[in-house]
Formats: sequence, C-alpha cells, structure tokens
Amino acid sequence: MSDELRTDTMGNLIALKRGSGPEPRRRVMLAGHMDEIGLIVTVLEKGFIRFTQVGGFDVRTLMGQEVVVHGRRDLPGVIGCRPPHVVSDEERSKPVPMDEMFIDVGLTQETLAQVVRVGDLITIRRPFIELQNNLVSGKAFDDRAAVVAIAICLDTLQTLHHQWDVYGVATVQEEVGLRGALTSTYGIAPDIGIAIDVGFGKQPGVPESEAIGIDKGPALAFGPNLHPVLFGEIKRVADELEIPVQVEVAPRGTGTDANAMQITREGIPTALLSVPLRNMHTPIETLCTRDLIRTGRLLAHFIATLDDTFMDKLTWTRRTKEEGEGA
Repeated sequence: MSDELRTDTMGNLIALKRGSGPEPRRRVMLAGHMDEIGLIVTVLEKGFIRFTQVGGFDVRTLMGQEVVVHGRRDLPGVIGCRPPHVVSDEERSKPVPMDEMFIDVGLTQETLAQVVRVGDLITIRRPFIELQNNLVSGKAFDDRAAVVAIAICLDTLQTLHHQWDVYGVATVQEEVGLRGALTSTYGIAPDIGIAIDVGFGKQPGVPESEAIGIDKGPALAFGPNLHPVLFGEIKRVADELEIPVQVEVAPRGTGTDANAMQITREGIPTALLSVPLRNMHTPIETLCTRDLIRTGRLLAHFIATLDDTFMDKLTWTRRTKEEGEGA
C-alpha cells in the first residue's frame, strides 16, 4: 500500500505513497492519532496500585474494568474500590472518585515494588466485539479508527491514478496536546493536510445539535480551523460518488490534529473528517464499519483529483479577487 514506511523521532508512523506527477511533487498529509487514553501509576500502597489518568478517560466507566499494568513485565489487574456495604447512601448515589479506586494485581507490596514503579503506564484490557448491523465495539477506536480509514485510503489508491505524494501518518500524543501532529507536519511540510478523527455519534443523552448519525457517513467539519475550499472540494467529490457525508460545525478549534496541522510552518490548508463514534473515551467505543470504508474511499477519490492547479484554488490574493470581479 505504501512505497516507504518509517517511524520518526517522536514515534509517529509515516507511510509514503508516491504520486505519478513530475518532481518535485505536491504533498498531501493524512493524520489520525494512534495513541489511546490510559492510566499511570502514582502510588504503591500495601500491595495495591493507585493511579491517575493520561488523557480524558470517562472516570464513571473505570470501576470493575480489567487492566494491564505495563511494569517491568505486563501484569493483568482489576480496578476495585470499597464495597457498597461500607459506604453511605449518599456516596452510593454518586460515581466513585478516581482517588478512591485502586488496582489489584495479586502481589504483596514487596513483590509489587520489584515489578511496578511510579510512572508505569496502565491500559484497559477489553476485547473487540461485533454487534449487529455492522457495528463494532472496543477500546481506543478514538482514534485508531482513523488509522484504519487511512489504510483503506492507501489501499484504494492502488487502483487510482494520483499525481501528488500521499503521506499517511499515525500520530502520537494527540490526547495530551497534539504533539505528534505538530512534529510530523513540520517534518513532512505538506501542501494540504487532512485530519481524520471521531465525532459524537447519536445516542441517548447527546444533544441532537452536537451529534452525527451512525452509518450516515463521515462528518466533514466547517469552521475557522479549516479551509473552506478544501471543505467544498471534498464535499463535491462525495456528492459525485454518492458517498454520504454529514456536516459538522466547528466554530472554534476542533481539538484534533487539524489544530496543529493548520498552524505549522507558514500555515497548512487543513480539512477534518470525523467518523461517528458512540461512547467516546470509554472502554466500549462503538462505530459502524461502513462509515470507516466510506471515509477511506472518500479520501482516496479526493486525492485522485489533486493536480498542479489545485493550490491556485486555495490562495486568495487581491489579484484573484479582481480577476473574479472582472469575470
């Protein structure tokens, strides 16, 4: 699917698929982050592990989860707390605070201290499961779903003619500050960038105005963080191919890799596609595989339209305005 595959200093995984145009070729960068929200060891307490979060876990979902503690060797564990019989009625009516939870790996304090250290990382242990109607559920779909969409795009491009070089990047540390996108965009110096992330899928409790439909195609974001011409061109390709897309309004920064891509170097024209996702930042994130396939296909067919004249559409100048008025 790619001509080169490498890992940069930051840990981003970068796949390059070369275009057919004459060198030096224009570059389009696709970014989807592969890091996941997780936990980190803070205290070893009488054989139990206290922890805090890395990223933005929904703390309400942590109780009773299976985990893996990544110490000097991986240790399976479970998250526990005080039994309900010894807490007050008021406490039982509220979510358990994270500072009252602990992880039990079944070791004594002495043995635990030999294997686990403060600062070791902890991940949720959760199987991938298939639901009905092409829905699947599991952990870290935010945002490894995007990495799958990029892979689908690169695979589809094998059957299409494309002039530009394509950089598919699985970025790191998005959940703690978009760091991988910052460094990889700087290193690649793309002409345009497209971030792929997830958006709030429709489910009980999510306001209709903030949700996007499951199995309705990806959402194409529109807002000041994103280039309006890129939005229009991607939407045009989707309409021509009858790939369903939704429109997501982003009146401020998007909180995705698109934020970092847009303001790297002298500025990168940027777009954002979001895969609808239920139960975001929990161990049971849920999406429709058809939305993933649509996202990958749309990216590939848009890339196939990029030619030597495309950048002229993106740069507004006084001359451009005058020529438009003259026409």
